[in-house]
Amino acid sequence: MFSKPNKFIFLLIVITLVSTAVSACSTSSEVHLAMTPLDQMPMDVQSAPVAVQEAYQFNTANPNIMQDIPCYCGCGDIGHTSNYDCYVSDVDANEKITFDNHALGCSICVDITQDVMRMLNDGKSPQDARAYVDATYSKYGSSNIP
Repeated sequence: MFSKPNKFIFLLIVITLVSTAVSACSTSSEVHLAMTPLDQMPMDVQSAPVAVQEAYQFNTANPNIMQDIPCYCGCGDIGHTSNYDCYVSDVDANEKITFDNHALGCSICVDITQDVMRMLNDGKSPQDARAYVDATYSKYGSSNIP
């Protein structure tokens, strides 16, 4: 069927094709999002569903992003000025976080955060995520960003 040199060339071609396919599949554009460790969260958060835990972990680790993301759950009436405020009520001079428990019971807050996380993981910008949040959640009420 194949002579020895042809078998060798055929084998080299197969190995090259397989290694190219494997390296193409292993190349990942996955973004690693900053997350505050779960053990640094209050017990209420640690015992919450995973989506809520992740939302708290992401929000507290990414204030620069989440302070520019609005919430549409109506929490502006309680003084919240971004989705970040649904999770964090204060950060003192020593960077100690006082957690807000609002998002523990509000699926809109958590859904917004999860959408932002998903979009950033997909390579979208924070501005793209903000536009998506505005377009998707404005049907629930007005933005809490003044």
